[in-house]
Amino acid sequence: MSHLLSLREFTGEQLDALVRKALEIKRNPEAYRSALAGKGLLLLMQKTSTRTVLAFTAAVHQMGGYAVRLNWDESNFAISPLDLEARYISTTADAVMARLRSFDDIAALAASSSIPVVNGCCSRYHPSQVVADCLTVLETAGRLEGTRLAYVGVHNNVTNSLLAGCTRLGMRVNLVTPLRHDGAIDDELVAEAEATGLVGRFDTVAAAAAESDFVYTDTWVDMEHFDDPDYQEEKRHRIKLMSPFQLNRENLGGADPWIMHDMPIHPGYEISRDLVDAPKSVIFQQAENRLYAAKAILHELMTT
Repeated sequence: MSHLLSLREFTGEQLDALVRKALEIKRNPEAYRSALAGKGLLLLMQKTSTRTVLAFTAAVHQMGGYAVRLNWDESNFAISPLDLEARYISTTADAVMARLRSFDDIAALAASSSIPVVNGCCSRYHPSQVVADCLTVLETAGRLEGTRLAYVGVHNNVTNSLLAGCTRLGMRVNLVTPLRHDGAIDDELVAEAEATGLVGRFDTVAAAAAESDFVYTDTWVDMEHFDDPDYQEEKRHRIKLMSPFQLNRENLGGADPWIMHDMPIHPGYEISRDLVDAPKSVIFQQAENRLYAAKAILHELMTT
């Protein structure tokens, strides 16, 4: 594994090993306390973040390394050819976690870097999130292959990475996605996932929940646009279209699955507050697991 860009570059065996490495690190953190001693991670940020920044910063520090955060718009990445900046950072950092708007920029960064690049989230993929999601499923269900996960919401970057990751692990993905985010379009990935026979499509939350062990939702409005005055018309359109698909007790139709959300949460929109705090909510376990997923990813990329 030289980069982590989308999960499409993984075999099922490689991804399974990565998830199980995250579980091993979670159970035995002291064994990895010096695994990245002296190693430097650059966090290259163009998008806002809470969990990704905190998880990767804590991960590298807790394994003996250090992190440097660089904001794209406050650096020369904003004014210089990307390939030239990529060549420079390769001489100073040991790996880079880049949270950028465009996947094309992520791919170009990886193509020009001689150090590992982790896609920390872009408009098309969110692979490190799904490593944490799969760790959560493994801890909760005791297995990956044969588990069933429903995704309810806008088809977005998380949906793509769930399709890529879960189908490689033998997990079934049941989709309720009445709207697709334009920036996340990857028809080739969707076709590849559907060809496995592990993807289902449903018209209602209740129908999908009845066939799933886990039900997963995400924000209907990109977090950086939620309070943007210029985005309010699109926000109203999405809320009107998506409200019948809110994750709530009534819409679950009597099903009692484990509840997942990658955060940040907008209670009363994509999910009711009572489900966030429900006994079978694993949302905060899922969020905590971002740390162990980050540790496993960095360990794999920076020590091999």
